[in-house]
Amino acid sequence: MVLNDPALLFQGILDNNRRMIAKTMTLIESNLPAHQQVAQRVMEKVLPLTGKSIRLGITGVPGVGKSTFIENLGVWLADAGHKVAVLAVDPTSQRSGGSILGDKTRMEKLSAHENSFIRPSPAGETLGGVAVRTRETMLVCEAAGFDVILVETVGVGQSETRVASMVDFFLVLMIAGAGDELQGIKKGVLELADAIVINKADGDNKLAVEKAQKDLELAMHLIAPETPTWNTPVLTCSSVIEGGTKNVWETVLEHKSKFKATKEFEQRRKKQSLEWMWTLVEEGLKQRFKHNKEINEQIPLVSNQVENEKISPSAAAERLLSYL
Repeated sequence: MVLNDPALLFQGILDNNRRMIAKTMTLIESNLPAHQQVAQRVMEKVLPLTGKSIRLGITGVPGVGKSTFIENLGVWLADAGHKVAVLAVDPTSQRSGGSILGDKTRMEKLSAHENSFIRPSPAGETLGGVAVRTRETMLVCEAAGFDVILVETVGVGQSETRVASMVDFFLVLMIAGAGDELQGIKKGVLELADAIVINKADGDNKLAVEKAQKDLELAMHLIAPETPTWNTPVLTCSSVIEGGTKNVWETVLEHKSKFKATKEFEQRRKKQSLEWMWTLVEEGLKQRFKHNKEINEQIPLVSNQVENEKISPSAAAERLLSYL
């Protein structure tokens, strides 16, 4: 059966067979132990062929135009000969999974392009679970020959730190009036940003965008850069004009060039691999806890004791963890 044959799946990835790529990703996202075993065997084959793409993470407040921006940039890159993979992440509850599929339908031109591949990732039980699967699907795309990976998040929130830890360039999209919205964005997200991009810089909106750009530049002066190699720029773009996001891509390439020269590019990826390992450890421990028979037998008793204030929540947690 093809679905369970690592060799056939691997060959399908090498051949850029979209059906095989999608099947591999389905196995990676599955929680079934048998599927996970096959996925791990495929990943072992895939790993030596990865690392040759530029990984770009894109986030922003809802309504900022992430899908339009990604389609504009993605089509421009695909037309230029790049092979573009878009991984849409939903870090919220499973009930909001439809928002991902909505993103995909809004990228009609990019979806139909022969040089593109769009994969919506289903919501996981935890933010880490989604991040783990997104990293692995990203590596599958790289092995299939995609040289630009665009990772889209649903909105600004605590998950963005996860997304930033798996990409080479982390971009925060904003819209005019962002000076007021700045308070709604966690400082930690802005600290991680490699660029702030104000979208919708077209038509009657240009003056408002210019003002927002100045406001954000002032705000960013209060945030110390992560490295002397790079000061986070505040850019403007239009996602409705052909080539309107070209300047953003040029900034991504400039960032890569500077970080390659100082060896920080490779250092960042090594650090990300270690973070990935610990994320997998945390996820594995959680799954073992969840499926431990002794723990499941004790949970009703311990829960009842906590509810009746016979034992503190911390002591109860320690008792359950002791069965691991």
